[in-house]
Amino acid sequence: DSFDILGDGVKELLVGRDDGMVEIYTFESADEPVLRHDYALSESVASIQGGCVGKDGYDEIIAATYSGWLTGLTTEPVHREGGSGEELKLSQEMQNKISSLRNELEHLQMKVLQEREKYQQSSQCSTAVSSVPAFSVNEKFTLNKDDASYSLILEVQTAIDNVLVQSDVPIDLLDVDKNSAVVSFSSCDSE
Repeated sequence: DSFDILGDGVKELLVGRDDGMVEIYTFESADEPVLRHDYALSESVASIQGGCVGKDGYDEIIAATYSGWLTGLTTEPVHREGGSGEELKLSQEMQNKISSLRNELEHLQMKVLQEREKYQQSSQCSTAVSSVPAFSVNEKFTLNKDDASYSLILEVQTAIDNVLVQSDVPIDLLDVDKNSAVVSFSSCDSE
């Protein structure tokens, strides 16, 4: 997207990448765009948009991720200045809202526990049938021309415990900065 997020009267280029990076580029005196800010998300960005969403007078960047989460980056200051020893005072309305949210959270936690117990009881039954839910997988296998390697990127809307890579030819697995996996090798049985 292009949007004046910096408030200087010139639109910046907002970029959301497959690796989860959100970047803001400006076009200053140079012909090439200049990276001004970046922010790393935990999953790939599906779309990005700039605008005024949350509070009047403060622009935001909204990014939608692969699993459907919306993330907002705002220009609103997050810290308030306070005097020494000054305590934060909440209005009665805010205290009521916090209390209501706490009650709702407790209610939902109780409901989750009840549903878990129901599932446990029904799965213990001799007539129980269990099925694995279907997940959409976002996968990419791309050639990196700079070092003649391939990048395998997998995203699923649940935790990934194991990935098995099997090959008929010898392969070398390279570690990258954004990788959180632990690599283990095992030799192949030729049969």
